[in-house]
Amino acid sequence: MRLHTILGAKGTITTQLLPVLQQHGEKIRLVSRNPTPVAGAETRAADFLNAEQTRLAVDGSTIVYLLVGLEYSANVWRRDWPVIMRNVIAACKAASAQLIFLDSLYTYGRVAGAITENTPPRPVSEKGRILVEIEQLLLAEMNSGRLSAIIAKASDFYGPGAVEKSWSGSLVFSRLKNKQTPQWPVNARVPRTYTYTPDIGRALYVLAQHPEAFNQTWILPVASPTLTGQEFSALAAKYMQGSGKVQVLPKWVFGLMGLFIPFMKEAHEMMYQDENGYVLDSTRFNQTFNFTPTPYEEGIRATAEWFLKN
Repeated sequence: MRLHTILGAKGTITTQLLPVLQQHGEKIRLVSRNPTPVAGAETRAADFLNAEQTRLAVDGSTIVYLLVGLEYSANVWRRDWPVIMRNVIAACKAASAQLIFLDSLYTYGRVAGAITENTPPRPVSEKGRILVEIEQLLLAEMNSGRLSAIIAKASDFYGPGAVEKSWSGSLVFSRLKNKQTPQWPVNARVPRTYTYTPDIGRALYVLAQHPEAFNQTWILPVASPTLTGQEFSALAAKYMQGSGKVQVLPKWVFGLMGLFIPFMKEAHEMMYQDENGYVLDSTRFNQTFNFTPTPYEEGIRATAEWFLKN
């Protein structure tokens, strides 16, 4: 039986991938610094900055999912991401395991039109430049044939349980639950792709099942057409009996708040994604694997129900 190992056992996407693996009767290992026991899954503790601990965490694996979430800080990313990527690459090569790396869109920078697998990396942020560098580490191994791997790209996400590191969770669903007006960064009148977290979990498993999918970059499934911030917030309000209006937070607000709140300082450089629209095109994935992304209304309804209950 194949062993599926998840590096980053406590993240939002792990909570969506785990039940998919369980439903298919897969053998599962969950790895983090302090993993929580889960029925039917093995757990191991490891610091991915430590090469030997990472090697032991991956040993015996068939498929490895790199879902590690670091502190949202360019300084931390610059310090830790290259080390983690090198350690994970070495561990996967030692175990003859295949690697699936869940990556963001920061590598693309400002893009006119929809982002596809053919969009070239042109980062305009420090975090984007760091991710390009670690992608290059992985691509070098993939292109040389030394490692079988996938770079899977997802947008900012929304979904049940997506509270931390999710603008939609903190600014839309959480505020509606508290009977407050939803907020949106910079511009609510342009299309802005959000990826539904259960779709990410399903899509990662689909990739793991297809040997021909490896040694490529994939845009993970997103619903179409892309909603504007106003449309997204209005749908959330519909299912949470809240205000259909949305309060737009100007870019300068993030700059000002960044003087006092480290997260806002780090988020300020990413505001370009919300200024003129940011759209993903997952046609290649959808057609290749006959995958139907969850429509926005269905996903927003399920997310609203989760927030109302929790």
